Amino acid sequence: MPETTVTRSRGRSLRERLRPAADYLGLSRSPGAGPTPPSADTERRGDYGKAVARLHDDEREVGPLNAAENRRLLRIKLFGATGSVLLLIGSLGTGAVPVLQNPVAGMRVLSLPSRMWSTALTLSIGGTIMLVVAWLLLGRFAVGRFSVEVLGGRSPERRMTRRQADRTLMLWIAPIVVAPPLLSKDVYSYLAQSAIAFKGMDPYVVSPVRGLGVDDVLTRSVPNLWRDTPAPYGPLFLWIGKGITAVTGDNITAAIFLHRLLALVGIALIVWALPRLARRCGVSSVAALWLGAMNPLLILHLVGGIHNEALMLGMMLVGIELCFRAIYGSDRLRRPGSFWPSAAGWTLVAGAAVLSASAMIKVTSMLALGFVGIALAQRWGAYLPALRHAPIGQWWERSRRSIVALTASAGVLAVVLVVVMVAICVGTGLGFGWTSTLSTGGVVRSWMSMPTLLSVTTGRIGLALGLGDQTQAILEVGRPLGQLVAAVFIIRWMLASLGGRLHPLGALGVSMATVVVFFPFVQAWYLLWAVIPLAAWATRPWFRLTTIAVSAIIAIVVMPTSSNTSGVVLAQGLLAGVIMVAVMTALFFEDLPVHRWLRARRVRNHREEKV
Repeated sequence: MPETTVTRSRGRSLRERLRPAADYLGLSRSPGAGPTPPSADTERRGDYGKAVARLHDDEREVGPLNAAENRRLLRIKLFGATGSVLLLIGSLGTGAVPVLQNPVAGMRVLSLPSRMWSTALTLSIGGTIMLVVAWLLLGRFAVGRFSVEVLGGRSPERRMTRRQADRTLMLWIAPIVVAPPLLSKDVYSYLAQSAIAFKGMDPYVVSPVRGLGVDDVLTRSVPNLWRDTPAPYGPLFLWIGKGITAVTGDNITAAIFLHRLLALVGIALIVWALPRLARRCGVSSVAALWLGAMNPLLILHLVGGIHNEALMLGMMLVGIELCFRAIYGSDRLRRPGSFWPSAAGWTLVAGAAVLSASAMIKVTSMLALGFVGIALAQRWGAYLPALRHAPIGQWWERSRRSIVALTASAGVLAVVLVVVMVAICVGTGLGFGWTSTLSTGGVVRSWMSMPTLLSVTTGRIGLALGLGDQTQAILEVGRPLGQLVAAVFIIRWMLASLGGRLHPLGALGVSMATVVVFFPFVQAWYLLWAVIPLAAWATRPWFRLTTIAVSAIIAIVVMPTSSNTSGVVLAQGLLAGVIMVAVMTALFFEDLPVHRWLRARRVRNHREEKV
C-alpha cells in the first residue's frame, strides 16, 4: 500500500511537471471538458518570439545636421581617413603580402615598413584604433548619443544625410583598396583553388599542393593549414575566380586587386539593399548603414581581408529586397486566371534566383530562403495560431490553410533554388562536389565558436587531470550537438515569424546570430552574417549597445600579428599605437594654441581681403 501511494504520488508529480509544456503546446485540456468552439484566445496569433520582438521599435526620420555639427562631422571623416592611411602604410609591413611577387620588394620607400616591423605594427594598430574611434564618434550623427538617445531608445534630433554617410564610407575605404590583404591570407587560397579549376581539375577533390605543386607561385602563399585541403566554397565563386585567373594568369598582384574589386561589388550591393530593407522595417536608413555597412569589421575584413562574405551578403540582401518588394507590394504575383507570374511575380522569382545564387558563393545564405518563404506564405494566408488552450482535435481545421500556403511557398522557392543550383553547378562545370567539402574549415579551433571553445576547454581540463588528450573526441560530439541546438532555435524563430511576432528579416538576423554562436568554426567577420541583417530591423538599446561594443572590441583585438610575434613587441606596438591615437585625437578635436593661431590668421586674412 505505501509503495502504491508513492508510485501514484510520483505519477502525479510527473504529470504536474509535464502539464505546463503540454498546455503551452495545446496538448492538454481540463478534465471532463468536451469539444469547445474556437475562442478569441485560441484564434489569436502564437506566442513565440515575444522576448526577441522587443529588439525592434520603429524610428522616426529626422532633419539634417546644422552647421556646427557638419563641421564636427568633417573632422570625424578626416580623422577616420587618416586612420585608414596609417593602416595602409603599416600594412606594407604587417599585411599578408605574397611570398613571391611582392610588388613593393626592393623599393626604397615603399618597402621601408617591411624592414621596420615594429613601426609598421604601431601604425597598423594605431590606424585601426583611429578608424574604430571615428566610427564610434560618427554614431552620434547616425543613432544619437550612446548615453542619451541610444540608451533611452529614442531617435536623435538630427542625423547626417544618406549622401554624407555614403561619402564617408567611400573616403574610409579608399586607402584600403590599394593595401595588401589585411588580417587574413584566405585570398591566396581563392587564387590557388581558382587556378586548379582553370586548369580543368576538380577543386573539390584536388588541393593546391596536389594540383599546382608545392613550388608553384600560388601555392607558396597559401597558409600551410590549407595547402592540402579541397575548396569549401560554392561553384559560382570559384567560377568567377576561374575567370579572374584567365585574365591575370600567375600575376598575384593583379589577381588580388580583381578579387578586391569583387568584394567592393558586394559592398555596393549591401549599401544599395540595406537602407531599403531598413525603411521597409521602419528603421532609419542612415542608422542601418552606420551599424551595418560602415562597421569597422566590414571595412577591415571584407574589404581589407578580401573575403567572399562581401559578395554573399550583398547578393543575399539584394535577393531579399527584391522578394519583399513583390511580397509586400499590392500587385498580384500571377496573372488573373493563370499560373503564369505577373511583373511582381517575376520580381519574386528574380529575387529568389539572386538569393539562391548567393548560396552558391557560400552556402550560409541559403537560410534566408526559409524566411522569404515564411513571408510569401503569410501573403497567401498562413499564420501560426495560438497553441495554448486549443483542443488538439481542432488542429487540422485551424491550420489547414496555413499548411497549404506554406507548402505552396516552399514548393515555389524550392523549384527556383533547384533550377539555379543545377544551372550553376552544371553550367560552370564544377558539379556538386561542394556539398562534400562544407566541413573543411573544421580543422580550425576558433575560440569564438562556443561548441569549440567548450570542447577544447573540457579537453584541456581532462588533460590536466591526467585523463589523456580527448579534445578531438569531445569536438566530434560537441560540434554536432551545437548544430542541433542551433537548428531547434532556428525553427523557433521561424515559428515566431510565422506568428507575426518577428519580421522575417529580423527573424533571419536572429537566426544568423544563432548560427554564429553554435557554428563549429567562427572567424571575426562571421559576426557580420547577423549584424548586417539585424541593423535593418533591431533598434532597441541593448542590441545596439552590445553590437557596437562587440564590433569595436573585435576590430581592435584581431591584430596583424603572427605566431612569431613576441609579447614584448606586441605590447610595445600596442602602447605606441595608443599614444599615437591620443596625439592624433588632440590634434583633430582639441582647441590647441596652434588651432587658435590658425583661426585668428584666417580671420585676419579675411578682414584684409575685405579692406
